[in-house]
Amino acid sequence: MSDTVTELGRVVLEMRGVSKQFPGTLAVDNVNFQVKAGEVHALMGENGAGKSTLMKMLAGLFSDYTGEILIDGEPVKLTSPMLAKQAGVAMIYQELSIAYNRSVQENVFAGQIPTRGKVIDKRALRDMTVDVLRHVKLDGKVDPATPMKNISQHESQLIEIAKALKDNPKILVMDEPTSALSTEEVETMFALMREVKSKGYAIVYISHHLQEVFDIADRVTVLRDGKLIDTCDVKDVSKEDLVEMMVGQKMSDFYKRTDKSVGDVVLEVEGLTHYGFVHNVSFQLNKGEILGLAGLAGAGRSELGRVIGGIDRMDAGVCRIGGTALKTKDMCNMVRHGVAYLTENRKTEGLNLRLTARENIFSAIIPKLSKGPVYFPRSGEAALDGLYESLNIVPRDKNLTASNFSGGNQQKVLLAKWMATKPKVLILDEPTRGVDVGAKKLIHETIERLASEGISVLLISSDLPEIVSLSDRIIVMMQGHLIGEMHKEDGFDESKVLLAANGERSVFSVAY
Repeated sequence: MSDTVTELGRVVLEMRGVSKQFPGTLAVDNVNFQVKAGEVHALMGENGAGKSTLMKMLAGLFSDYTGEILIDGEPVKLTSPMLAKQAGVAMIYQELSIAYNRSVQENVFAGQIPTRGKVIDKRALRDMTVDVLRHVKLDGKVDPATPMKNISQHESQLIEIAKALKDNPKILVMDEPTSALSTEEVETMFALMREVKSKGYAIVYISHHLQEVFDIADRVTVLRDGKLIDTCDVKDVSKEDLVEMMVGQKMSDFYKRTDKSVGDVVLEVEGLTHYGFVHNVSFQLNKGEILGLAGLAGAGRSELGRVIGGIDRMDAGVCRIGGTALKTKDMCNMVRHGVAYLTENRKTEGLNLRLTARENIFSAIIPKLSKGPVYFPRSGEAALDGLYESLNIVPRDKNLTASNFSGGNQQKVLLAKWMATKPKVLILDEPTRGVDVGAKKLIHETIERLASEGISVLLISSDLPEIVSLSDRIIVMMQGHLIGEMHKEDGFDESKVLLAANGERSVFSVAY
């Protein structure tokens, strides 16, 4: 990393009228975006606003964008990651690009490992890595030969930054880099970012954390539905201003909702702890209630759902169904007692894409379709037909492998899998992520119907309109803790939920 990259205040990146079309969706619509040397420019917006698509265009991942991109005043056509890198763009994704079974030094210099003849020059590789790690204050703290699987999340983030900086990029894009970091680690990250920007780097910072924007950013650009809403100096706006730009409504505009009665307590969670992720969480879920679970990335929402669903261990606390305490870290036991968890990762955890839709759906109810050691799948055909009909799964061919379905219909198959268990409590983790508008509407209608039939739903979602429109009550997590709840009779909207997720306690009906 050189002492000074470029003159401070000079426009390094300019995107003029850029657009990106996907089938049926204009993801980025005629956006103008500008970043200067020596500034941290925050890029904000709800999920689906177009932030990631805009930055992927800059990173060379889309070759069919329209509009113009200029770096240092020169037009460039970024149609591949290699061209983007050569133009001076480095992108650090939220999901780090790490080979965990390889060493730190092999990750840092992947594709650039020094050799002596046909043999790796281990001494040179080590020395080069130590030099790179010095830029992020990890020299002397991390052994370059250490496997990445033994490196902490915080150090992994810093190593990823070091890897990006070693090539002296002009533009550094950071996508939610603090989502899994503690408060102290965030401060360390910010100190590094301040040092980097002082050298003239142009930093694009994508985050949902409002306070972080005010702590680290100089300017902020807000996108909504693929369109540019505004670009302004951070010192000239408030949290409320940003929220209104992001969601498109004023704080005083409450969401009009209909009342719905709920029954007795079905699920009780008391003092639930999963070390490092969830701390002393307690709440109740009633029969027929849709309970929204909100929070920013890294708040611990999915981790809480996984513990209740029996996937991850519960280090302390208790879960009760109908007053009966259940042993968690036993998914089969939780399913037997009526708790089903729909994962946010349908392709890697929810479905086996090589199996047919029938096999995927029946996989959760094999004991119900068996007599002793003999499996009778035909006994489930009537229920399968009903699920296909109610969820409008297409194609109708139940013998089609899951990999051949669209993303929306894969999600319907996954939902059908857990509906087949006839749960008392259905935990839905990002149930409409990556699906089209039609599938989203049908899934929403299904959730409301299941609740009306007496099933209790814990809805984990980062989609603010979704969680506001479906929930009867919303609880909010922050840094692994439950910090408050919001009641529909007191009025909640997207703005209030976003402020609550950022720790604004005044918007809670009950603050913990």
